[in-house]
Amino acid sequence: MPLKMKELPRLERPYEKFKIYGPEKLSNAELLAIIIKNGTKDENSISIANKILLKVTCLKEIQELSLQDLKEIKGIGDVKAIQIKAICELTKRMNNKNNNVEFKVTKPEDIAKVLIDEYKFEKQEKVKVVILNTKNIVLRIVDIVSGEENVAYVTPKQILAEAIRMQAPKIILVHNHPSGDTMPSKTDYRLTRTIIEASKIMGIKLLDHIIISGQNYESIFSREDFQNEVMGL
Repeated sequence: MPLKMKELPRLERPYEKFKIYGPEKLSNAELLAIIIKNGTKDENSISIANKILLKVTCLKEIQELSLQDLKEIKGIGDVKAIQIKAICELTKRMNNKNNNVEFKVTKPEDIAKVLIDEYKFEKQEKVKVVILNTKNIVLRIVDIVSGEENVAYVTPKQILAEAIRMQAPKIILVHNHPSGDTMPSKTDYRLTRTIIEASKIMGIKLLDHIIISGQNYESIFSREDFQNEVMGL
């Protein structure tokens, strides 16, 4: 049975070690133990942290663990699971290149570079709307929750709602292909054509529809077949 935290030598306790040596000297389990805080009567927080690490092959995969996944570990209840997921979300936001940084979009690559890392671990298609002002400065990036697995279930109302509320003149549609293939599907083209027409009615211009997959991306508006078959309609 692992020693209780108070039974460990002082310099082996995560809190004390953090204060004396700094976070860089702590192991992944020790850092997690600080978040977990309290163990159980049978296990200390470091032991529980090690059980979390056994569920993943790398630290980034902790973001993929659900609340239920975490709660399956003895010693992790609702509060601890939520604390861990909150830390994961904060980390994701800190790594978001768009976090509190004003930037101008001049080409599809500008948006792709910002969102590639955020889409990296997504296993379902997720739709985002980039809202811009008249000078193509990004005002906000909005997640569109469809509750389904692909863009076929996203409606023009969902896509345009925030831009209408903000009275923004331009948007860029972005979604991912977890399959690894950036090739637009017929559904992608159909949705693009629908949003072009719907946004025109609302006085909003759709600048592009970008597909991200892995480290690659595809601008639908840059594709010759789209320009010929869709833009010509």
